[in-house]
Amino acid sequence: MKIVFTGGGSGGHLFPIIAVIREIKNSPDLKNKKIKIYFIGPDGKVTRELLKKEEVEMKIILAGKMRGYVTPKSVLQNIFDLLVKIPVGFIQSLTWLLKTSPNIIFSKGGYGALPVNIAARILKIPLFLHESDIVPGKTTRLSAKYAKTIFTSFPETKIGNAPLSKIVCTGNPIRKNLLFGTEKEAKQLFGLSGDKPILFIWGGSQGAKEMNELVITILPNLLKNFEIIHQCGLKNYEETKVMTDIIIKEQQAAKRYHLFDFLTEDEIKQAYKAAHLIVSRAGSGAIFEIAALGKPSILIPLPESSQNHQARNAQSYASTGAAIVMEPKNPTPGLLFSRIMLIFSQPEKLREMSQAALKFAKPNAGEDIVRQILQIKNEPAARP
Repeated sequence: MKIVFTGGGSGGHLFPIIAVIREIKNSPDLKNKKIKIYFIGPDGKVTRELLKKEEVEMKIILAGKMRGYVTPKSVLQNIFDLLVKIPVGFIQSLTWLLKTSPNIIFSKGGYGALPVNIAARILKIPLFLHESDIVPGKTTRLSAKYAKTIFTSFPETKIGNAPLSKIVCTGNPIRKNLLFGTEKEAKQLFGLSGDKPILFIWGGSQGAKEMNELVITILPNLLKNFEIIHQCGLKNYEETKVMTDIIIKEQQAAKRYHLFDFLTEDEIKQAYKAAHLIVSRAGSGAIFEIAALGKPSILIPLPESSQNHQARNAQSYASTGAAIVMEPKNPTPGLLFSRIMLIFSQPEKLREMSQAALKFAKPNAGEDIVRQILQIKNEPAARP
C-alpha cells in the first residue's frame, strides 16, 4: 500500500502530517501489510529533517503561492509563481504520482499541496483533505469539489459548496508523544526551581517577535510571581538574550527565567507538562496540543494571519471557557500582565479552564483519520 502526503508552507501543515504518519505506522489494521509512505511538497530544512526521522521518502517540487497583499514586489512574485512555479510544480507532481502510483493522497493544504491535489484529480487518485482552521485556506477551497473526504478541526468550518456528507470533524491531529512529559524530567531539563507557578511562553516553532516584546516589557514583574520557560525563536534569540540580560540583574530572578531559541519535540513535551499557564499564538496545532494537555492558556492571535484565521480559531476555542484571547491588533504589556495575574488570583478559574480544555480536546484525531482513509481498498488507483 502506497500513501502520499502533501502540504506545505509551515509547521502547522507538517506536524499534523507527522501525527497521521505515526498513527499509520502504529495501526493494528496495517500490522501485516507492507506500507510505503511518501511526501511530495516544497523543500525546507525542517521538513527534510522531520521526514527523515519518520523514514518518509521526500519528493521535492516547486510550489508557488498567490499573496493577498499588493505591493510592486508581491505582484511580480505572484506573476512569476503563476506562470512558472505552479505549472512546473504541477508537472513534477504529475510525474512523481505516475511513477509512484499511490493508493491514497492525504493533503494538509497550504500552497505546497495545490499542484499535487490537481494531479491527483487528473489521475483519479482518492484525495483526502484536512483543514486545520475555521476559515478554510485557498488550497482546501479549490480542491474540495473532487476530494473524497474533508476532515476539519473545528465543527464551525464551512467548505464552500462541499456537501456535508463529505465533511468530517475530527479535530487537528497532534503528536501523541507531547502528552507524556513528566514533572521530574521537566524539572531536570529546564533546571526549574519549582517555587513559583510556571508560565510557558512561545510563539510557535518560529517564535514571535511581538510576543517577545510584550514579555520583555513586563519581565521584572512576571519574575516576582512566576518561573518562566520562554521560546523566543531562532531569529529572535540574540536580541532577546541581550535585552533580558540587561533587565534581569538579580541572581534569584535570573534562575527563574529559562530562555530558548528553539525547543525540540521532546523539550516542548516537558515544557507543556511543567506549565501552569501557556501564553501562545492561536494556530490550530497549538490550540489542540494545549487542549489535549488540559492546560489553561492565553492566546494572542497572529494579526496578519491569512483571512484572520488565528483570531477565529482563538475565539471558537475561548468560547468553551478554556482560554482567554487578547486582541491581536494592539495587545499591551500591561493588559497581558493583568490577565495573567487575574487568572492566578482565581484557583477555581484555573481548574475550570483546564476542564474545559480537556472537554474540547480531540487527542485521537490522527487515529480517527487513519481509520477512515484506510477504508480505501488496497488496489491500484484508477488511471485515465
